[in-house]
Amino acid sequence: MGHRLSKIYTRTGDDGTTGLGDGTRVSKDNPRVEAYGTVDELNSVIGLLLTNSLPEEIHECLVGVQHRLFDLGGELCLPAHTAITQHHVSELERILDDLNASLSPLKDFILPGGSAAAAVCHVARTVCRRAERRTISLSKQEKISEFIVQYLNRLSDLLFVIARTLNVQAGRQDVLWRKEKS
Repeated sequence: MGHRLSKIYTRTGDDGTTGLGDGTRVSKDNPRVEAYGTVDELNSVIGLLLTNSLPEEIHECLVGVQHRLFDLGGELCLPAHTAITQHHVSELERILDDLNASLSPLKDFILPGGSAAAAVCHVARTVCRRAERRTISLSKQEKISEFIVQYLNRLSDLLFVIARTLNVQAGRQDVLWRKEKS
């Protein structure tokens, strides 16, 4: 990569376009740009979550997720590039199963909240769901790997379980939704 990032502004996007990884110029609101831009936003929210004091196991997991999301964004930015595989999806499933095993079963819906770290994790979860929706929209127009959508789907579940785990470790209860009776 060398000096590729030595100059931050190029003025090439002043006309409302951006370059994909293969050099193709597209509109900045192109579904592909929307998809990888939302993945970038998700990665930023996870970065914010990582500024909290987290258990080492969760910290390491989330740093790994950040690296995979950067790879995933690269795959979306560079048509025909493959970075996310079944292995990455299975890895999330293993972590998800391990963390979820120590949590009490849910009997009610929960609201985002509890500890500050759990609340940020819920924000990451909702951004992840949006990234998944943007990627599905893209998949209706262009071919993308099925593993990208699967990874984002598992990741949103994992972020939900991490939020619950963070609440338990902080001694906080899940915030249960109370259905109002009409």
